Amino acid sequence: MKLFQKNPFGHYLFLKKMLIRYLGFLTHRRYRGFNELKIEGSDVIKNLPENNVLFVANHQTYYADVVAMFHVFNASLHGRIDSIKNVGYLWNPKLNIYYVAAKETMKAGLLPRILAYAGSVSIERTWREAGQNIQRQVKMSDISNIGVALNDGWVITFPQGTTTPFKPLRKGTAHIIKKYKPIVVPIVIDGFRRSFDKKGLMIKKKGILQSMVIKEPLKIDYENASMDEIIEQLEYAIEQHTSFLKVMSPEEIEEQERLNKAREW
Repeated sequence: MKLFQKNPFGHYLFLKKMLIRYLGFLTHRRYRGFNELKIEGSDVIKNLPENNVLFVANHQTYYADVVAMFHVFNASLHGRIDSIKNVGYLWNPKLNIYYVAAKETMKAGLLPRILAYAGSVSIERTWREAGQNIQRQVKMSDISNIGVALNDGWVITFPQGTTTPFKPLRKGTAHIIKKYKPIVVPIVIDGFRRSFDKKGLMIKKKGILQSMVIKEPLKIDYENASMDEIIEQLEYAIEQHTSFLKVMSPEEIEEQERLNKAREW
């Protein structure tokens, strides 16, 4: 790798590699130490093509979710299936992994800006800004930037656009799938909101079992499926369809409603 080689967004790959290494070593014990991360299905990762792969997942914290995925993806690519044991897999990380994040979030301080350099594709949210509900047109440049990232490598997105569970998925994700026809890999995570604060920077509680289930790529009819049909397919795949509430116990539903109200407040 040339010292001054850049990715399509103008980021120096050498600097990006150093950041991923440093942040990876710094955060490893959050998933294998203070808390444990149970991984299922990471053998899917090593069989994926080099680019045009879209990972869709539920969302529990701003940063801890995506950092965990960077660990799991790189560990799998280095032969560690369902394990992040031995952090040496970060010595030569995959540099064309991106994640979709709100521009407002990624500009809120020095650390978010550093995390953004490590792989963020920042977009303007169309429904919320500065804690207020808004209505804004989707910026086509944001869609195009996600297309650039897909053309270069892998993209992680959280289609609910919020850490509140069982919220509707945003149709922008379906639009991206229809337009760029990526391989779509669902991921279901749990335990992160119990382990970390909402931002995912501070450890809230130790000894929590976190989980990440990586599912087989979805079979999507890119040409004929409607946006609503794709959204429903994604909701089931990441286990955020409202039907999943019916299999929860009354106590779990009550706790979920309490969390939803607290986060909306």
